[in-house]
Amino acid sequence: MKTKNAHKVFDSLLVLQCQSGNKKAMTLLIKRWHARLCKQAYWYTHDLEVSKDIAQDSWSKILLKIDSLKDPNSFGSWALTIVTRNAISWLRKHKKEVENLNIYHKEHHKTSTQDHNHDDKEKTLALLKKAIKKLSIDQQMVLNLFYIEEYTVKQISEIVNVSTGTIKSRLFTAREKLKLILKK
Repeated sequence: MKTKNAHKVFDSLLVLQCQSGNKKAMTLLIKRWHARLCKQAYWYTHDLEVSKDIAQDSWSKILLKIDSLKDPNSFGSWALTIVTRNAISWLRKHKKEVENLNIYHKEHHKTSTQDHNHDDKEKTLALLKKAIKKLSIDQQMVLNLFYIEEYTVKQISEIVNVSTGTIKSRLFTAREKLKLILKK
């Protein structure tokens, strides 16, 4: 936890320097966060090239609006919010393409899993991923942000722009649905 706080303080200092026009600080901030933003976009799109494009577009917005960021400590959640919204927007615009890609991946996954014997851990992970895919996009998003990205309920509510009560409800519902899906 101390390391995470140290990173956050360093990022805050970089943001302050960026706001005062320091180009080196901006470059360092991009180096520190670019992979994370790509990963966030990839979680939604499942397409490496698209996620890189979304992250790049997000950087344009981030750097354009960084002067308006009042709390430098909130840079991470603020930047991830921008990426998340851009990724969701991309998904809405390319819904048909995504559906076709998902069909392809399902068919490809069927043949590749028949060809290979997975150990129990891989099977369990695959089962869990498959179960999560059956949840709504909102539920998938809060599970990812809460368990994988380790954000608090409050931070998630800021990222997704809904109340903390809604986030708690989505987490609870997602967990319950996962239990039912996994029991079957």
